[in-house]
Parts: sequence; structure tokens; C-alpha cells
Amino acid sequence: MFDLQSIVRENVWRMKPYASARDEFKGTASVYLDANENNLGSLAGENYNRYPDPHQKVLKSKIAGIKGVKQSQIFLGNGSDEAIDLLFRMVCRPGLDRMLHLPPTYGMYEVSANLNDVQLDAIQLTPDFQLPVAEVLRNVKNTTKIIFICSPNNPTGNSINPESIETILDNFDGLVVLDEAYIDFSETPSWTTRLAEYPNLVVLQTFSKAWGMAGLRLGMAFASEEIIAILDKIKPPYNINEATQELALKALDQDEQLKYMVEEIVQERQMLEAALPTLPIVEKVYPSDANFILVKVKDANALYTYLLDKGIVTRNRSTLAGCERCLRISIGTTEENQQLYQAISEFSN
Repeated sequence: MFDLQSIVRENVWRMKPYASARDEFKGTASVYLDANENNLGSLAGENYNRYPDPHQKVLKSKIAGIKGVKQSQIFLGNGSDEAIDLLFRMVCRPGLDRMLHLPPTYGMYEVSANLNDVQLDAIQLTPDFQLPVAEVLRNVKNTTKIIFICSPNNPTGNSINPESIETILDNFDGLVVLDEAYIDFSETPSWTTRLAEYPNLVVLQTFSKAWGMAGLRLGMAFASEEIIAILDKIKPPYNINEATQELALKALDQDEQLKYMVEEIVQERQMLEAALPTLPIVEKVYPSDANFILVKVKDANALYTYLLDKGIVTRNRSTLAGCERCLRISIGTTEENQQLYQAISEFSN
């Protein structure tokens, strides 16, 4: 049975969080002389001389209404990468504990494990990029604290079978971190709807993909109130700046426009999924629930270089096990996708 206190590092469980000036004073006043700010103003514009809300209350309230979760079940980070790093710090003792991930997948899980001196167990996805559930559970050790699952997966684009994820959640007493960076492009329901069922579940999402706000670096983690409380305790005090909070609130007021953007990207993805296999160099286009496709070709290095010469940048993933001779191609505008198709067609001929 999952017991949060038993997996959280003892020093983290005991520690007192840093108390900022905005934590100690929660009301309103006419004169603020408590946070060593520049009271003459800001060269960047109005209000930027003040520290931002360290708990992002207004933004979290808006997200909670859209996602159907409690405000206290939301952590906001400087990209999802901050949440990934803090999860390691929360439960993994450096040099003692382990994590498990499933390549080919997002590379920051491994980077964060190495940075935090956490031992890494890598279990390869099956040939159709699904979870080898029995093998995963066989490789869980008593010091394994986190399992990372990316769905839809990067760089393969496919969603992971929900029954496989359920089995991991039911049989692992550590944290199961489900990275849903690309969930908006999928018809699969988000696991945020099942947080009440699984106290060991953490769901990551981001504003970088469907919302089109990669430049702001704003990530989300959804979990039990107890897990979120610990993340809030160990995060930097002002980790989300004022400009990001303001712009994210403006974007959330345009959630109808989000639907149109997602629909257009999915339509363009489907067009490429149908068109590219007709070209002689293309061996396979893998099914995708994301805003990119993984394409196996006869000579990935040559095609990658040819596209660069045409001014088209893709991602060569052919060095990853399971992705041999593959390019990962983001879905662009209609015009960009036509340029891509034309260039690959010319190379094929």
C-alpha cells in the first residue's frame, strides 16, 4: 500500500519551507516596505517592481476550473522540468535510491536522475512502443522511488495502453509520474480525472505545446493535495514570474481558440500521416497522438542533412534504441508541411 511519508526523504519531511515576505503578510496595504523591492517603480512596466504571488493563487484557480481539479492539487513550475527535478529531490536519496523509465522517451528523466545522483533503470518499450508491464514490475527494487511514463510518448507519439498504466499504479508503492505534455492532441482522457483513485499518481502537463507558450516556460503537475503540499514546500519561493502568470491568465481566457488550433494541428498531422508513406524513401509513419510524427526512412542521416540544406529542421532520432533510421517531425503550418513534403519527395526522386 502506498504511504507517502515512507517514500519522502526524511529531511524533506521534517524541513520548514522558506517564508517569503509575501508569505508572512497576506493582506493588503498602502505602503509595502517588507520585501526590499524598488518602490520607485520598474523599468519593465507597471507592477513588475513587486514580487509575484509565490503561490499563483489566481492562476491556479483558473486552471482548476478548466481541468476539473482542486486548486490544492496543482503545482506550477518553470516548465515541467522543474517539477521533474523536484520530484527527484522529494523522494530520492542521492546515491541510494533508484528510478525507472522506459526508453525511447523524454531525455530529461535521465538527466535529472544523473543530476540528483539517482540510480537509473531503463526498460525498453516493446517494438510497438508499449509498456512491458511484467518486465517493469520484475525490475522494481525496494529502493525504486519513481517510475516515469510518457503518454503520448516522446519521441514515438503514441499513447500508452491505459490498462498497462493501471497495473503499474496498482502494483508499485512509489510515485508513478505520467507525463502528458501532448495530451491535448490525443483523444485519450487525461489521468487528471483519476487522481482520487491513485494517491501515488502524479500527472505532468505543460503550456508549451497545445497552448503555444513554450517561450514562457510554464509547466503543471497534478497530484494529491499531500504531494502538492510537499512540492510547494521545496520549490523556490517565486518560481513563476509575474509576466508569465499574467500571460497565462490571458491565454486561459481563450480556451475556445485552443480547440481550433488543436484541430488544425491534428488535421495537418493526419495529412502527413497519409501522404508521406507514398514516398519511396519512407518506410513507416508511426501512429501519433501528439503534435509530431516519427518517420522511419531508408537513410535518416542523408535525409536530415538534405532537409537542413533546404532550410527545414527536423530532429534526427536514429541514434535512439527502437528509433533507428527515424526522424521526428513536428507538425507545422499548412505551408511548412507542404514544403516538407515537397523536399522529401524531391529527395526520394
